[in-house]
Amino acid sequence: MPLMLEARAVDFASIIRRGDTVAWGQANAEPVPLTRELLEQRHRIGAFRVFLGARSFDTCRPEHADCIEFVSYCGTGSNRALAKADVLDILPCHYSQFPQMIESGQFPIDVLLLQLVPPDSHGRYSLSIAHEYLIPALARARAVIAELNEQAPWTYGERYLRDEDIDFSVPTSRALPEASSNSPSATDLAIAQHTAGLIEDGATIQLGLGAIPEAILACLTDRRNLGIHSGTIGDQVADLMERGVIDNARKTIGTGKTIAGVMMGGRRIHAFAHRNVAIEFRSTRYTHDPDVLASIDRFVAINSVVEVDLSGQINAELAGGVYVGAVGGALDFLRGARRSHGGVPVIALPSTAGRGATRIVA
Repeated sequence: MPLMLEARAVDFASIIRRGDTVAWGQANAEPVPLTRELLEQRHRIGAFRVFLGARSFDTCRPEHADCIEFVSYCGTGSNRALAKADVLDILPCHYSQFPQMIESGQFPIDVLLLQLVPPDSHGRYSLSIAHEYLIPALARARAVIAELNEQAPWTYGERYLRDEDIDFSVPTSRALPEASSNSPSATDLAIAQHTAGLIEDGATIQLGLGAIPEAILACLTDRRNLGIHSGTIGDQVADLMERGVIDNARKTIGTGKTIAGVMMGGRRIHAFAHRNVAIEFRSTRYTHDPDVLASIDRFVAINSVVEVDLSGQINAELAGGVYVGAVGGALDFLRGARRSHGGVPVIALPSTAGRGATRIVA
């Protein structure tokens, strides 16, 4: 049985060694009571490293770099403040390569903080919001500390935890926040309507982050038998599944299942995914694997970028000299769609940015 504690009773200094790497799930998968307490105790621990995914919370701030080295695959969300303060190192790898880096010890994760759902009648703890890189990290971590959140959605996936997998646990009952989202602009909607014309009945879709991918989904209400195989899913996926537009019936693999690595939405997708056997969460090794993606017929990968040049090269990482995006999984999905039978790789972006600055560059 894991040792049951309150968050403030977790003695991180006795668990984390100087020079260790600590990681946790991204977006709403962050076990916030644990991460806040970790930062409070950072000076007692000494110098250590934290790996961050895309963040919904501003738990980690530039002032915490006084003894923490921050590393991430992306500069999105709350990571942007760290990047602007020049205290964020970027891991230069494609997302599909990250699991192997963890498993091989090239990027070791020593202590893993998780948000789990309390165990069911079979003694299984659900990973709830995210699987993705947490699966290889579980295989390597020396210590696992879990928040057991009664209000987190129970989800199905390739891995469940049991008592013996957890060293310390903290029971909580906290509502997960709504995802911050901007309403699509008229330009976003025009791009969405144009892009939706490339998606046929029976296609399997991957969508990146941002207003445009969500707007594209909203334009697909007249389609049939769509499927999802994506790194992330949000609220619009719940809407289209409820309408019967997404039923995954014609997928060549994962038939009948929406496949994702993480939820990046709000209460809509959290409630819909709760004990929903039609949604299955998988590790990055599966969601981003080029051979898996190539085996999906009619695979449509839709992503957005910062800039495109006149030869078609894209920049998804830097804006004004600040790291705002990610190497991430976009190229994994675009290459997979290129190899897919009937696949369509799509980059969708407006031609101008704020104040009329062009996104089409030399």
